[in-house]
Amino acid sequence: MTYGYENLKLEKGMYAQSGKSFSRVLESLDPSENYRGTALEGLDAFQRQLKRFDIHVKGAGSDMVEKFFHTTDSAVLFPEFVSRVVRQGMESDILPEITATTTNFDGMDYRTIASVPTDDDKALRRVEEGAVLPMTAIRTQENLVKLHKRGRMLVASYEAIRFQRLDLFSVTLRQIGAYIARMHLDDAVQVLMNGDGNNNAADAYEIGSGSGKISGTAGTLTYSALLEFWSKFDPYSMNTMLVSNDVMLQMLKLSEFQNPLTGLNFQGTGTLSTPLGAKLLRTSAVPAGKLIGLDKNYALEHICGSEVMVEYDKLIDRQIERAAITSISGFAKPYQEASKVLTV
Repeated sequence: MTYGYENLKLEKGMYAQSGKSFSRVLESLDPSENYRGTALEGLDAFQRQLKRFDIHVKGAGSDMVEKFFHTTDSAVLFPEFVSRVVRQGMESDILPEITATTTNFDGMDYRTIASVPTDDDKALRRVEEGAVLPMTAIRTQENLVKLHKRGRMLVASYEAIRFQRLDLFSVTLRQIGAYIARMHLDDAVQVLMNGDGNNNAADAYEIGSGSGKISGTAGTLTYSALLEFWSKFDPYSMNTMLVSNDVMLQMLKLSEFQNPLTGLNFQGTGTLSTPLGAKLLRTSAVPAGKLIGLDKNYALEHICGSEVMVEYDKLIDRQIERAAITSISGFAKPYQEASKVLTV
């Protein structure tokens, strides 16, 4: 039986179609639904092309990178392979753990929406028969959210690339993806703390004596201070905490965090839960001495200006291979009160 994927003509122009990724273009030309009930069910259009050219990208039996370049058609698949592996590295980061929603947007400046209800608006009052229902207003934000391009240029000699196994080459690509994700995480932390430019910086609290402060001694984190900080979130729920390295050490030394179940869970999964029910995430993107509490269901919107883009060329005179790997994204705060900052 002859399948459509075996005779598909591949060309570089498939990357340039507006509003469509290479994978989506491939899928439109060779729909996966045509392979239901066959041995190829479960593979997407790109994976079927790898099978067509007998390219193995994983495991001890993975092929050399140069196998992508045996034909002009198979060479077209290489940028998509790089893009997919870089995305794997990006997805291993903690960013999905703090994002309420992801919006795909084609542009560099984005205007988000927000609803800023008053205390009276938040109260779901009883409505008598025939009476007008209370309204919640949703409006666009006054200022634009700026998106930033992050990326790396991968530069390597002909020998370093062509004669390496794809499995080993993927390790480097995933590391590049992790670097890009870390840059995006830095942007996300800054937006959570300082706002997205629409006068919506997080409410900041400080441990110490005096009005408006969290009770305790400056520089020392106690469980009672955490409880007081947790109580500031009503009507939201502090279900996630981003902490710096030094604050993480202080938290783990608290007796309330040293119960057997917490330790067993950490040893088994590497995930720390807190007595407050919040997921604890450590990152050096948070400044020293800071703790960011948030309700991950409302605090942060991730705007993707583009998927991971890969542009590939070569400098023949020096036999240098180059790949520009970029990603455009930004962050917005739908609800200002859903994130708060504590300074120890």
